[in-house]
Amino acid sequence: MSTTEPSEPSGDATGTTDATGTTGTTESTDTAALLGPADIRELAAALGVRPTKQRGQNFVIDANTVRRIVRTAEVRADDVVVEVGPGLGSLTLALLEAADSVVAVEIDDVLAGALPATILARMPERAPRFSLVHSDAMLVRELPGPPPTALVANLPYNVAVPVLLHMLDRFPTIERTLVMVQAEVADRLAAAPGNKVYGVPSVKANWYADVKRAGAIGRNVFWPAPNVDSGLVSLVRRDPPRTTATKAQVFAVVDAAFAQRRKTLRAALAGWAGSPAAAEAALVAAGISPQARGESLTVEEFARIAEAKA
Repeated sequence: MSTTEPSEPSGDATGTTDATGTTGTTESTDTAALLGPADIRELAAALGVRPTKQRGQNFVIDANTVRRIVRTAEVRADDVVVEVGPGLGSLTLALLEAADSVVAVEIDDVLAGALPATILARMPERAPRFSLVHSDAMLVRELPGPPPTALVANLPYNVAVPVLLHMLDRFPTIERTLVMVQAEVADRLAAAPGNKVYGVPSVKANWYADVKRAGAIGRNVFWPAPNVDSGLVSLVRRDPPRTTATKAQVFAVVDAAFAQRRKTLRAALAGWAGSPAAAEAALVAAGISPQARGESLTVEEFARIAEAKA
């Protein structure tokens, strides 16, 4: 993992500017600093970049969309925002307009190498507020600068859930999150107990935060246009359930319950508990019917089951 720290504006700085061309806290309303479709394609061509399905890369090419994301995320002037998968910098630039500082985590060598120059060229006076971490997000254990207060990202679709959960777990100072993910994943993350798509992502995300859908994103704002719709998911940090069980113990129950989601919990948790009888004992002690299924339980109820066995 390598980190590019912000520097003072100079000939070789990785700096930024507010798009009004003035210093201070005045916010930009000019879209000229943001990347449009032609800018994205020109940058990609110059870098020899072709978006890959392997890394779930689809670049946002619409300035109005990235501004909408920033507004929906309620990014404040004092926020330290972490962005995962900044790509060519479309959302990064919009975040720099609104936040105190932005830390971007990028795994791609070419994209990571080019992003500081894009920030400097587009927003030179704001570039000192930008830092780059060149790493796989799943391997990130610390970030430069002050602790992050918000996570805003167009997450790579193939790793969206594990990256989201890792960042929420590793950086408890993240109070608010807004991520753009595949619509189906957005539905799963925000699903409530009893919903047919309620599952492991729903429960684990709810351990960290209150989760809700925050809008839909059309396919035409991406390059290349994906074959699926996208959605925004809002997560507001909350205290985890009060329990003597550890997070790992609770998540083990969740994983077991949904590994065989159509089975009753007595059967689904037999392997986890050691036997169907042991599973039933833990369920009864937790006040949960052994005939219930995982899709009907809240994260608090999963915590009670883990605590009963622990």
